Amino acid sequence: MESPTSTTALTHRVRVLAAPGDRHDEILTPAALDFVGHLAAAFAGRRRDLMKERRRQALRLAGGSPLDFPVATSAVRADPSWRVAPAAPGLTDRRVEITGPPDRRMAVNALNSGARVWMADFEDATAPTWDNLIGGQLTLLDAIGRRIDFTTDDGREYRPADHGRLATLVVRPRGWHLDEEHLEFDGGPVPAALVDFGLYFFHCAQRQIDAGYGPYFYLPKLENRYEARLWNDIFVTAQALLGIPRGTVRATVLIETITAAFEMEEILYELREHSAGLNAGRWDYLFSLIKTFGHRTDFLLPDRAKVTMTASFMRAYTELLVRTCHRRGAHAIGGMAAQVPSEDPAAHESALAEVRLDKEREAEDGFDGSWVAHPGLVPVCREVFGDVLGERPHQIDRTRDDVDVTAADLLSVRRISGPPTADGVRTNIAVTLRYFAAWLRGQGAVALDGLMEDAATAEIARVQIWQWLRHRVVERETVQLLLDDELAALGAEYPWAPLDEVRSLFERTALQGELPLFFTPDAYTRNLVRHAEPRS
Repeated sequence: MESPTSTTALTHRVRVLAAPGDRHDEILTPAALDFVGHLAAAFAGRRRDLMKERRRQALRLAGGSPLDFPVATSAVRADPSWRVAPAAPGLTDRRVEITGPPDRRMAVNALNSGARVWMADFEDATAPTWDNLIGGQLTLLDAIGRRIDFTTDDGREYRPADHGRLATLVVRPRGWHLDEEHLEFDGGPVPAALVDFGLYFFHCAQRQIDAGYGPYFYLPKLENRYEARLWNDIFVTAQALLGIPRGTVRATVLIETITAAFEMEEILYELREHSAGLNAGRWDYLFSLIKTFGHRTDFLLPDRAKVTMTASFMRAYTELLVRTCHRRGAHAIGGMAAQVPSEDPAAHESALAEVRLDKEREAEDGFDGSWVAHPGLVPVCREVFGDVLGERPHQIDRTRDDVDVTAADLLSVRRISGPPTADGVRTNIAVTLRYFAAWLRGQGAVALDGLMEDAATAEIARVQIWQWLRHRVVERETVQLLLDDELAALGAEYPWAPLDEVRSLFERTALQGELPLFFTPDAYTRNLVRHAEPRS
């Protein structure tokens, strides 16, 4: 592929600060790095300003400023005339979507799973080691060319089926809050989102178009309309640089922050020429709620298992999402079913029954599809949505005009408040420690106690510990004793676990007076960055 053209030459080139790896040169070509450099030159400054505004907004909310639907954009919400772009090829029927990291085994299993969409996740399900990130890009390149396969330890070979429909590929880049320290531009790291997006777009956008699809994305952790506008401008620029028609990109935004819930229509509006809808990222949504209002006693949450989707504030969030999407002609995609099928028949049937109940609620509420974390859950999700949709690809025509959600409805957390249980405290500590150990080893999606845990669920677990300590509903001595117990159990179960690093990470992110907004940036810099001699 030729180098992208631009009227402005790059003053600085992107430099690779990591050691070379197998086939890395296929991804890190001079032209691809120049493309990422053009994006960084055009947008890194705006991204930096938006991150400063995030911090200012967090301070305002912590200081007591009310959170409400923006007055400045009331005209956008009131205007009934605008719609998002029509569904792109491969994104019309999204009744079941499977998610997971972009490794070769997951790629084959996801493509063959029977799901309509595979979301290849560079964010919550991927520990951002350099090998994972570039290996993930190679996986996607090979998957599009149907060159993807893998062989198990016992010699069984797996590859995409050569007949039938494979899942449509959608890529989730890392969030705006993260940097990629193995790439340097203009003296600093490149925003991680631009790296993940830019490398995939450069190598695969035209290939996807040639295959009858397009470059499709899931956008994580957005907090407001300005961050959506930044993504839209990136799409416009990227398409122009590579000569791809404007509007070819499609992006689904995960509504997984409490502030974004108040700007759903505005986010769709900013991305309307590239929008593919919204997703109810419910685990990160709870995490966002706690870290935004964790200092307030009226936002004190009980055990994570007790905060279900039937809670009034979660119902308000999901029903508003469906109404917003369908009013604008967009898909509304439901939340994750994280259960992992069990070899025990009783446990397996119990897990499937729980998934079925969750998906029935979503389909009846008007969602057009939903997420699963394991291929074994695809059939039940597909069946449930099939019962509601029939032969229709979606139910966007169901506009849910009966829904009327207020700011108070979205923030009515007190109704489910209650003290944490001893089991709830221990479980949160155990999940956090086990996930941290796996993440530090390079694994971003981990099956624990019958659930597929990723960074989002680990974040909920650790910020709940912080919240409970802050409000003194749990004694620090109790947490310290449980921390010692669970570290000992972790070491016995996984002798490879770096216990000192895991303890340090937990203490820095859950036990300090000031709550870090994410565990990933600091842990990434301390533990996963491996610089080598700079090269061009």
